[in-house]
Amino acid sequence: MLPLADLLLPVAAIHSLPPLDVGAIIVENQQGTCQASRVTEGRATLENDESRGRSSPWARLRNDLLFFLIAALVVALDQLTKYAIRSNLLPGETGIDWHFVRIIRVTNTGAAFGILQGQGVFLIITTLLGLAAIIIYYLYPPMEHGLLRLALGLQLGGAVGNLTDRVRLGGVTDFIDFRYWPAFNVADSAIVVGVATVVGFFVLSETLWQREKTT
Repeated sequence: MLPLADLLLPVAAIHSLPPLDVGAIIVENQQGTCQASRVTEGRATLENDESRGRSSPWARLRNDLLFFLIAALVVALDQLTKYAIRSNLLPGETGIDWHFVRIIRVTNTGAAFGILQGQGVFLIITTLLGLAAIIIYYLYPPMEHGLLRLALGLQLGGAVGNLTDRVRLGGVTDFIDFRYWPAFNVADSAIVVGVATVVGFFVLSETLWQREKTT
């Protein structure tokens, strides 16, 4: 049996402990909560700053430069190739003739691939409307994806290239002829590729969205 003194020692030790400061514990908990809140707010502010940085005028300017650079490259390549054809070939003359394709100078007074012949004024008006539509779609938020900006840049460059020919020469110079398909040029190709890219992008996006919705 333990002596009485040994039994009383733990009790004396407990009474000798300093009093529990509940107020200090509450203050410390509040300080910890405030510190955690400040950390959370700091992270949210950083994320907001990063988001604003992505949508800042400089970021928008970079996207705009890419868009207009693609369009300018298409116009330059289109006009250079047409100038080379007009400088070296007479109307209807063939420069290169392979089995499946030939380079021939053709003056097209219609739209792409030879349709709407002789409708110059109508085509100029519709081209201007098309240019306005491209700019509007470019500014539309869903078109912020880089691939769509590339596609719209191709369309803009192609439209400007052919419009330049219609205004200056009264007709568009075509020169790529696959024999079983109307002759076309660089601008026509850029427009077709741009339109196909936009359509393919939205079709693929819709397909993926439907797949995720069903899973």
